[in-house]
Amino acid sequence: MNMNLEVQKPDAGKAAGTTVNGPYGELVLLFYDGFEIKARPGRWGKLYSNTRSVARTAYRYAKGVQINTGFYTAFQLLERALHRAGCDVRVNDFNLAMQNPRYPIGLAGYPSVLENVRLPNPIIFGPGDYGYPDEVVSRIKGLDIRKLIQPSDWAAGLYYPDQWGCRTRMMVWPVGIDTEAYPDISGYPKTIDFLIYDKIRWNRDVVVPALLDDVVARLEAANLSFQILRYGEHKHSDFMSGLRQSRALLFLCEHETQGLAYQEALASNIPVLAWDEGVLVDPRQREFLTDDLVISAVPYFDSRCGEKFKRDEFPRVLKEFLSKRGSYQPRQYISETLSLARSADTYLKAYRELKTD
Repeated sequence: MNMNLEVQKPDAGKAAGTTVNGPYGELVLLFYDGFEIKARPGRWGKLYSNTRSVARTAYRYAKGVQINTGFYTAFQLLERALHRAGCDVRVNDFNLAMQNPRYPIGLAGYPSVLENVRLPNPIIFGPGDYGYPDEVVSRIKGLDIRKLIQPSDWAAGLYYPDQWGCRTRMMVWPVGIDTEAYPDISGYPKTIDFLIYDKIRWNRDVVVPALLDDVVARLEAANLSFQILRYGEHKHSDFMSGLRQSRALLFLCEHETQGLAYQEALASNIPVLAWDEGVLVDPRQREFLTDDLVISAVPYFDSRCGEKFKRDEFPRVLKEFLSKRGSYQPRQYISETLSLARSADTYLKAYRELKTD
């Protein structure tokens, strides 16, 4: 049964399992703390967050570097998905959460959110970072965290061993991709064969010569044009401009838990040629690796999206990709697998299950 929540004078007795409506739909309380915005209570907390956010955005825009982190981009997509699903989404509304301590809340962002949002409400955490598996229990101590989100199977699998105490809380949930924000640009006039997205993060002194430089040399030998963007050193508008001019994205990253950049390309109907060695490189994550985990740089991908290659396979796979480039249907894959509507449905189902005893 739906119950109306008077937002100005909330009823602290509303149960977490009850669907509650605000003025604009089903109420969802979200908290984010990270580089972009800060979760702080009260008017002064909101003023601090807003002022800092404006200053940070202006500084990073002037520097010509990436403004938002992947976590904040994912959080914004969650918020957008819930709005489109008809929800009344409140972000960092401490008063409303404190006045309704049995109503569920969603935490997202960096581990700092666990320090700054110390509320008794039942919690779903994600998208975001709550630490490595051996850190989780101590970090969430004192909080009623019922569900922990990881965006892909292999990322969730790192937390499955029983000694970490996470398995029963873990759920796989990828953020949805907004196909309205990323329309089909495959028909734009193309001047570049490949936009190379360099997200090589470990051992660059070895990997760049062995992989990136080799890829570039082979493209040049085949008279294929390209542009290189390095992760973190460009604005998102540079990425989109490059995609509009390019026939394909060449994605170079050791591994991704989701990989929003390549999925934005897929949503734009740009096929992807992805390096996918299947090796976990992050030294801390490797401590929790089990034999059954399938590591990937493109964890959401099928034959409609493009092709994957290991380093020594690049010449052969490049030829195959070029021969099939006009037949891929990456936007169809995103619409069926990673839509905003699908992500909202899955998140809301989990959110509504946060019932108190």
